Amino acid sequence: MKRFVVLVFSVYSFILGATEQAQKIFQDMAPSLYQIRLIDKATSEKSSIGSGFQISDNGYIATNYHVISGYAQHPEKYIIEYENDQGKKGHLSLQTVDVINDLAIVLLAENPQTQHFMISEQTPEKGEELYSLGNPHDLGMIVVPGTYNGLKKEAFNDRIHFTGSVNPGMSGGPVVNRFGEVVGINVASSGNQIGFLIPHDKLAALINNFDAQVEKTIDQQITEQLKANQNRLLTEIMANDWQTKSFADASIPDTGVNYIRCWGDSNADKTDALLFKAVTNCQMEEYVYISEAFTTGSIDMEFHFFKGEEISSTRFYQIYQTQINRAGASNRAGKEDVSEFECQHNITTDSDESIRNKAILCIRAFKKYRGLYDVMYLSASIDHDKQALVSHFTLSGVDKNFAQSFSKKFMESVKWN
Repeated sequence: MKRFVVLVFSVYSFILGATEQAQKIFQDMAPSLYQIRLIDKATSEKSSIGSGFQISDNGYIATNYHVISGYAQHPEKYIIEYENDQGKKGHLSLQTVDVINDLAIVLLAENPQTQHFMISEQTPEKGEELYSLGNPHDLGMIVVPGTYNGLKKEAFNDRIHFTGSVNPGMSGGPVVNRFGEVVGINVASSGNQIGFLIPHDKLAALINNFDAQVEKTIDQQITEQLKANQNRLLTEIMANDWQTKSFADASIPDTGVNYIRCWGDSNADKTDALLFKAVTNCQMEEYVYISEAFTTGSIDMEFHFFKGEEISSTRFYQIYQTQINRAGASNRAGKEDVSEFECQHNITTDSDESIRNKAILCIRAFKKYRGLYDVMYLSASIDHDKQALVSHFTLSGVDKNFAQSFSKKFMESVKWN
């Protein structure tokens, strides 16, 4: 009984200490926290909100790119506005962005206060108590205690796994250690006390490159960042030793990278089904956000197997054709963002495992970010009467050379067993 009382007292003391620390951090740093708003010029109303924090004594403020993305894409439509802890409002100017890590730096040029956050020089230890600050649901600034759980494992670009409530409106707010030093930036939530943060070193890199970046337009910055990220991604994937793995009566590629995750399903449990169907989807769980209507930076692969010995060839072909017609690009993009797809049809390929495909390779160009393309590939086997394999991939935001080399490696990895 005494041991239980001591344990309860210890837990209570820890919670009380964490609460007091959170309150102190909030009181000390509240003047350096801001709500960041996009104001629609035509209506003078808020279009989106987020959080931000001052990182220098001359008025530079860090936030998420997605918080101000509307302005970055359409500066003629919006203005960026702040509100501080005293309710004062004013305009901000966009200085630089890092779309890969969802960061932006804006400037409060008129009478900035001198107090600001410091960027930590240390990475937190796993299990360390952290404090997330922001303005959830436009309810006012708060501080949320949470725990550092290291980097997310299945991610190409680093994200911190944070156990704590990161809610809408807190995006762009700082996450600090017990000393009040920034160790991360709020970026996303998966609910159930699972949040994701941008590591502080990404913000430090953006600050260090600030002078070189501000010499370029925002569109130039985004173009360079997209190209560098996709080149790094595809170079890593292409350099990997691809293996093949079994998929029904075929073999499909296994890129061997942990940030492309595969999921499968079939109707093998349906004993009365006239047609056996199996599907495997392999995709990245992350993408690069440009706007609500435009995302890029992802790779998706999809495989469908059909076998129907009990149905007619005509009916089998109809089902097969329906699946082929469903294929499309996996990323969001509108006509203002990309051109129409241009396709090469009726490419017939033969592998040494005697699978014969009719294939189509389609490419569309990014309009604003020159030299980048979405690529869609689809092949359908034509060498069996009532057995078929559909293979499909999309690459978003790549250059043509990577598209060609990826296509070749992909096709060589799809075989009959």
